Amino acid sequence: MGPVIAGVVGAIKPQYDIWGDTVNVASRMDTYGIVDKIQVPDYVAKVLIDHQIFRPYSRGVQEVKGKGKLETYLIDYDEHECVE
Repeated sequence: MGPVIAGVVGAIKPQYDIWGDTVNVASRMDTYGIVDKIQVPDYVAKVLIDHQIFRPYSRGVQEVKGKGKLETYLIDYDEHECVE
């Protein structure tokens, strides 16, 4: 959730790529996550709660490479976790 820069790189074999802090944080959430759970930073959890989409629960403060300590939340991707 946030700004990214996107573009095509390479003259011989062009490839589409995206860059930015948003991409880096998303990658770290995946890398440091837990199997069968979706991990999100606190500001994404707040949006999910405010819009009554999911009920994320705190995983606590995690050391995230390149970002320092971040409060992270987990989502169990099951139907019962969705807000009705």
